[in-house]
Amino acid sequence: MKTTAPPPTPPLHSVIPSQRRHFNRLFAGVYAAALLFLFYHHILSLLHSATITSLLLFISDVILAYMWSTCQAFRMNPVHRQSFPENLQKILDPRDFPAMDIFICTADPYKEPPIDVVNTALSVMAYDYPAEKLSVYVSDDGGSELTMFAFMEAAKFGKLWLPFCRENNIADRCPDAYFSTNYALSAKTLEIKMMYESMKIKIENIIERGKISDEYISSEEERKVLNQYWSKDFSHQNHPTVIQVLLNTKKDVDSTGGPMPNLIYVSREKRKTAPHHFKAGALNALLRVSATMTNSPIVLTLDCDMYSNDPLTAQRVLCYLPNRSNRPNCGYIQFPQCYHGLNEADIYASEHKRVFRVNPLGMDGLNGPNYVGTGCFFLRRVFFGGPSLYVRPEILELGPDHVVDKPIEDQEVLGLAHRVARCNYEDLTDWGSKMGFRYGSLVEDYYTGYHLICEGWQAIFCDPIRPAFLGGVPISLNDALGQIKRWSVGLLEVGFSKYSPMTFGIRAMGPLMGLCYVHYAFWAILSIPITIYAFVPSLALLRGIPIFPKVYDPLFLVYTFLFLGAYGEDCLDFISTQGTFQRWWSDQRMWLMWSLSASLFGSIEYTTKRLGMATHGFNVTSKVVDDEQSKRYDQGIFEFGVPSPLFVPLAMAAILNLIAFFSGFVYVMKERCIDSLFMQMFIAGFGVMNGLPFYEAMVLRRDKGRLPTKTTITSTLLLGVLYGISYFVLRN
Repeated sequence: MKTTAPPPTPPLHSVIPSQRRHFNRLFAGVYAAALLFLFYHHILSLLHSATITSLLLFISDVILAYMWSTCQAFRMNPVHRQSFPENLQKILDPRDFPAMDIFICTADPYKEPPIDVVNTALSVMAYDYPAEKLSVYVSDDGGSELTMFAFMEAAKFGKLWLPFCRENNIADRCPDAYFSTNYALSAKTLEIKMMYESMKIKIENIIERGKISDEYISSEEERKVLNQYWSKDFSHQNHPTVIQVLLNTKKDVDSTGGPMPNLIYVSREKRKTAPHHFKAGALNALLRVSATMTNSPIVLTLDCDMYSNDPLTAQRVLCYLPNRSNRPNCGYIQFPQCYHGLNEADIYASEHKRVFRVNPLGMDGLNGPNYVGTGCFFLRRVFFGGPSLYVRPEILELGPDHVVDKPIEDQEVLGLAHRVARCNYEDLTDWGSKMGFRYGSLVEDYYTGYHLICEGWQAIFCDPIRPAFLGGVPISLNDALGQIKRWSVGLLEVGFSKYSPMTFGIRAMGPLMGLCYVHYAFWAILSIPITIYAFVPSLALLRGIPIFPKVYDPLFLVYTFLFLGAYGEDCLDFISTQGTFQRWWSDQRMWLMWSLSASLFGSIEYTTKRLGMATHGFNVTSKVVDDEQSKRYDQGIFEFGVPSPLFVPLAMAAILNLIAFFSGFVYVMKERCIDSLFMQMFIAGFGVMNGLPFYEAMVLRRDKGRLPTKTTITSTLLLGVLYGISYFVLRN
């Protein structure tokens, strides 16, 4: 009897290697040959007549070449993926979709406005996914009743918002984003908008007042919950565990009678005498609490200001689960960080295209992208050892295979949840070292993803046409630099640890993947060559001392090729990921500023920390937007405003390069020696072009965002000291 073959299974995803990989490999070979030629001449020069200047330039070029070589690992095999969630339900019934636990972390209601956190939570609660299979856990590390009250209001509004999104097939499931668009007008829409605005005003008012007034408490049940919160001791910067189930999918229904997702507020216990490990500690507390209450096999981590922009995101993830992808050990799926509200030029390079778009494509062609802290879906199993080495938790209820067979509001369940959220629970356990999110670095995301790949897990980079998540961006230079400074400290903590990617990482994951992590770990050392090139050539130019080859020297052509080749390849990478030339210029300018300021200060802070000296603690980046700052940001004007030390080396370099360029111009016209000083003139001129926002902020502006006069004076005085020192250094 002849049998009929079953119809082919529709594809859920595709992967296509980038055609640019061949060009990248060829270019890397040519560029490496040019570098070898440069170092050959460097060594000859040092052997013939070594000076401090030539030694500094040699060190700079060695570091730049080293960082360029590690960066090539990202370019050897980039791939592009595409998912087809529309085919998912042809293969899998929605009733069989796996459950998901969603973690949202916040820490300060005044720097991270609760209304923004609420919008993030509502956007993922409204996924096109069975509501009874979603559980949203909000970690409030600030222990604020203001944040909990905001989510009590969100729970009520969500009962109307979720069915409204489903019935109208709305793509923008974040209320604030939806009502900022040209939405379709209807009586129902206006009613929902009025309710949202009422909730928003109520939440913003309690934040402004700093307390919850009786007029805002609408029921005895709310008062009872708040009284339990107020009865706890939050004195002396300590606070106890608070776990409150705001929505229970087994009991709460929306306005149409359908189930609501679980919504659980968690404020873990914190004591001044016990380490709390910042965000990594909060995520591990959520891992344990969620294990006792729902223990879903998939976990999404999300920043508090990174709302969902695509209701199909959860379904896209199912297209890449290990049994449906070509990666049997796939442990997580990482989406890129994308942003709303960017000004036209993206003056602070907030897109971070190399980190969030370009480099992950290259890592995806190896073992997978690094974890970037948000927009990442994990299999819960990855937090308990490698694919072939399971690390058993201290109690069975925390294991990834544990089945929760009691309601989430059962007293036994809540009792265990409170127990595992205590600040001393992790004592004498493997949490933070072999289990969960890893401790030991300020960049817990990079460090955790690094360990997972070393243990044998793989990952997938999913970059759909419609961004899966959108977040806010810093609108002041100080905030943008402060973020990079924190990253620099955290990355160096990994780079110089016993788990350094240079040694442990390359052995565990192979040379190319290891070099990717090496590049990030030692990112901050770029501050050394950038600082040298920002000051030494211009100081020498002021004294008419040539330190580079003449225009007609063959080595001049090598320098030209190295500069244009590196910048050209970087520009091509940037524009190939939907970038513009204008934004690329901002990106390269900020790269120089980060290196000369944030990375430099981060390196100093890391060094002092290793020496046992006091350093600044972790600071939450403010998400509060000032109207005047926002207006200047939209106009593409740099925001300084505060006398930050981070601005001092940048202002020094801007002033020095301006003076050096014009004095050098006069000198070469007088002496007719442009051929011997051309490269120094070019470097000074390039510095002037990148320093234009500083000249404007120093001289032309009178708004509150201008560069403080104190910073300008301090920079000028320090530059005078540096010029005096250069008199003795450059004559040798």
